[in-house]
Amino acid sequence: MPGTIGISLGDVTGIGPEVTLKAIAAELAVDDSNYLIIGDPGVVQRLNDKLGLQLAVTALDDRTDATRICVTNPLADPMPRHLVDGSPAAARAAVAWLQDGAERCLRQELEALVTAPVNKEAIVRAGHAFIGQTEFLSQLAGADRTAMMLLGHDERHRWLRVALVTTHVPLKQVPSYVTPAKILLAIELATQACRDLGLPRARIAVCGLNPHAGEGGQMGDEEQTIIGPTVLNALRKNFDVIGPLSGDTVFHHALRGEFDAVVAMYHDQGLAPLKAVAFDTGINWTLGLPFIRTSPDHGTAYDIAGQGIANPSSMIAALRLAKQLARTRH
Repeated sequence: MPGTIGISLGDVTGIGPEVTLKAIAAELAVDDSNYLIIGDPGVVQRLNDKLGLQLAVTALDDRTDATRICVTNPLADPMPRHLVDGSPAAARAAVAWLQDGAERCLRQELEALVTAPVNKEAIVRAGHAFIGQTEFLSQLAGADRTAMMLLGHDERHRWLRVALVTTHVPLKQVPSYVTPAKILLAIELATQACRDLGLPRARIAVCGLNPHAGEGGQMGDEEQTIIGPTVLNALRKNFDVIGPLSGDTVFHHALRGEFDAVVAMYHDQGLAPLKAVAFDTGINWTLGLPFIRTSPDHGTAYDIAGQGIANPSSMIAALRLAKQLARTRH
């Protein structure tokens, strides 16, 4: 299937399958992209019927030239119909579908992979050593120079783009993970992301680690000993970068268009302002992989799963970004 976007279905006890089908339904008329859902065909068809979407979903082996939506399941057994939230069966299936999608991308069978939400705690309980989808895909692809970027826009279509130096790390361990190599990598990948997006420039702001960027060393010295020297090193390499800047003001200036992307030192430093601005439109983009991977920036939302009320806006945005990046690569 040329021009095919793969979608791993995620945790079927969450809202992943619902937002996936709703997003595909919304995007079918936008362009001629094809979609391969990697998940359980029974789950897909029952939900398709329940939501009244009337999507023509075909098994991958039965596709024709006119087929636009296929479904395939690398697992031999179908999913049980009634599963509790975060069940081990759902968690293990989510990992298998994620791996299958990535392997298809590595074989260049797909233009991009969009990953529906999984639940890390459920996956760990099911027996997998799992930190997150970003880390899982990086390891699978043998890519050790990756970073997570979150991006989204507000109601006035003003964008925030945030690359993270550290991701799923306990807060008390963050300082030991903030190294010159990781900061420089985030700057490099954020710059390349701006180019991949077709932006006219790539001006990068780098956050400090401590309140008020350390107050000249009065509240921590990482800005003086690690972050500042790394920013200077990046400037010498001709990156358009400034910092370290105070994390409590930099996102305001980025939203006003003064910066094209922000490099944040840790997860919540970057994601809290991003989600405040773009909760419904946020996208997770893994930078540095040998293939395109995006995902909606929300979780499994077990509390509303199965009610038909999940908002697909973030999944739609993830699909659109994946298709945009695929066109750019071509």
